[in-house]
Amino acid sequence: MSIITKNVTKIYGKQKALNNVTVEIKTGEIVGFIGPNGAGKSTMMKIITGFIPQTSGEVSVDGYDVVEQSMQVRQQIGYLPENNPLYLDMYVKEYLEYVAGLYNLKNKTAPRIKEMLDRTGLVDEQNKKIGALSKGFKQRVGLAQAMIHNPNVLILDEPTSGLDPNQIVEIRNLISEVGKEKTVMLSTHIMQEVEAICQRIIIINKGNIVANDYTQNIQTQTNENFQTIIVEFNKEIKAKQLEAIKGIVKVIKIKNNNWLVQSSIDDDVRTNIFDFAVKNKIVVLSMQKKEKSLEDVFQELTK
Repeated sequence: MSIITKNVTKIYGKQKALNNVTVEIKTGEIVGFIGPNGAGKSTMMKIITGFIPQTSGEVSVDGYDVVEQSMQVRQQIGYLPENNPLYLDMYVKEYLEYVAGLYNLKNKTAPRIKEMLDRTGLVDEQNKKIGALSKGFKQRVGLAQAMIHNPNVLILDEPTSGLDPNQIVEIRNLISEVGKEKTVMLSTHIMQEVEAICQRIIIINKGNIVANDYTQNIQTQTNENFQTIIVEFNKEIKAKQLEAIKGIVKVIKIKNNNWLVQSSIDDDVRTNIFDFAVKNKIVVLSMQKKEKSLEDVFQELTK
């Protein structure tokens, strides 16, 4: 395992920010670490990167303990914090040279800087002061410094914050490419971003892990006991006609002849709706089961 946390607890005064958190992230995985504000995301990332110690529990990165072997851990990790602290008076290339020097890259400095400028789209900005850049380009500089020493693990806190739609796609593609050979832990509030690039999702709420599964499975982890179907008929009908169909527990008119129909999770009422339509000489123009979005699941598990 690349990142392992075992029963990690963090207490600030009387507040428990993390409560016995246990997670494992393998090499080559891109994992979305999501939760509402104050859930413990940034605290967990700061512990993994060695910025703050845990109150109890164990954390290791590539086999190195974050407390006992903190320098080795720092060598393995590239970190982009949420607020992306940068030296605004430095030029982009100058700053990357400075960061490369901190990692003692020596003769690898020039080729690594060139690669990072290319991969993050900063070639045309390399001779500009960081303070003069847009927020989007500053975010790219943050990504470049996180990857310049070719770390095995990337910890990215809101990596696409402030980027325009085209830039977001470019950075997503970059993260997906990097994630083929590295471990990537990604925190974001953008659910579409998680769905687009993460193979696995961990949801944290009030310091507790409430979901941890592959992205395609996470939508089933809810407490709701009903399913929803959207159906459109070719002519107007009354709500009480649908309510009379076996298995239907609730109907809501969306617009015109479009209806939202709810039934028990164990009852597939689509056949009953077709039978009703045939019996009443009504045409079903469309009917589809409404799948839960990641946002729906997130709201249910964290509200």
